[in-house]
Amino acid sequence: MAHLSDNIEKHRPNKHGSHDIFRNRWSPRAMTGRPVRDEDLMAMFEAAHWAPSSSNNQPWRFIYAERDHPDWLKFLSFLTESNRKWCLNAGVLVVIVAKTTFDYNGKPSITHAFDTGAAWGMFALEGSMRGLVVHGMQGFDYDKAKRELNVPDGYEVYAMAAVGVFADASVLPKELADREKPSGRKDLSRIVAVGAFTDEIR
Repeated sequence: MAHLSDNIEKHRPNKHGSHDIFRNRWSPRAMTGRPVRDEDLMAMFEAAHWAPSSSNNQPWRFIYAERDHPDWLKFLSFLTESNRKWCLNAGVLVVIVAKTTFDYNGKPSITHAFDTGAAWGMFALEGSMRGLVVHGMQGFDYDKAKRELNVPDGYEVYAMAAVGVFADASVLPKELADREKPSGRKDLSRIVAVGAFTDEIR
């Protein structure tokens, strides 16, 4: 069976010596349907809660259902049909929410989404280092998720994620199996500029 880090060098060459934990993290879809161990899932949430945030506000919130939980089908129902097809084999589905104001003064937090993205990144990295599939998604009904999960005003739903035990791509429909490989990235010259915004990063 293939492994999460197989063929990383082919798809993601390491040009500047960054740590391999970053390029080894990618977003497969093939999962076995087996449950995720509680100790792994809680370690992922713990990693997320160490993320940096403005004024240490920690705006991120994670709402989840494991596949044997009564709310599993509700979480599946949020997903688009194309995502639901492969998420059926996930062990956990997670909805990622952010508080939009500061705790200490109630004023809007401009960086709440930025900070929550940092927490999501740490969540995903911890899962990857544990050999799990962690795949973030925007393909779901945001309004339905907010309504049915009782997310109050002052909080925004930003993403969903599927977490599961890695499986061979053969478990996927052919059109998805053909895409089951680490994606490449833009060259640094396309995303980094010195001094000012340039045409190269436009």
